[in-house]
Amino acid sequence: MATAIYLEHYLDSIENLPCELQRNFTLMRELDHRTEEKKGEIDQLAKEYIANVRTLASEQRVEHLQKIQAAYSKCKEYSDDKVQLAMQTYEMVDKHIRRLDADLARFENELKEKLEVSGYENLERRTLKNVSFSEGNRNLKEKKGPKGRSRKGSDDDSPKKKKLKNGPEFSESLLAVHPSDVLDMPVDPNEPTYCLCHQVSYGEMIGCDNQDCPIEWFHFACVDLTTKPKGKWFCPRCTQDRKKK
Repeated sequence: MATAIYLEHYLDSIENLPCELQRNFTLMRELDHRTEEKKGEIDQLAKEYIANVRTLASEQRVEHLQKIQAAYSKCKEYSDDKVQLAMQTYEMVDKHIRRLDADLARFENELKEKLEVSGYENLERRTLKNVSFSEGNRNLKEKKGPKGRSRKGSDDDSPKKKKLKNGPEFSESLLAVHPSDVLDMPVDPNEPTYCLCHQVSYGEMIGCDNQDCPIEWFHFACVDLTTKPKGKWFCPRCTQDRKKK
């Protein structure tokens, strides 16, 4: 809804732009026409002066040269007006382009933040689903245990209840998700993929320090890392490219 309102306001702001551009271009064409006329007048005055210079008195020569100089000054005035119009036209269009670029960058950042939050929530839901599935499998195995074992034990003794009681223990099971478990989960087709394995983000990841790296982020396991290295780190592809240079 906000995007639709913004688009409507932006279209309203540029509604008069075509008319203003047309007016400026018409004025520039008119100035071009006047300049060409003055150039023709200068050529004619120059020819007359050259042809009659020997017969003209000194006062007439000065008067003739002043006419040529005035025509040149007028021609320069027209040219300056045209340059000012061109700069005004450029600023007029550039102002709208700068505004559009700034708004696009802001919308892109907002969209990126929403996607990051959505991706984190999706990963958290899939992780919780995977943990719940693992808990269910363990409970099922316990129920299928030896016949001599009582099934009427207290609910507080079940693995699920123990993990809910011990907060840190549950958090560790939530965070320690194996990459193969994540890869087996259903993946949102709109979720971005990373790393050499072209999978979604999970677990610990490291960013390549090459600003032009096409992949950017990598899973620790895929690049044979267990801890974050000190200093700058480059992915295998960027390392090879740097060696070639």
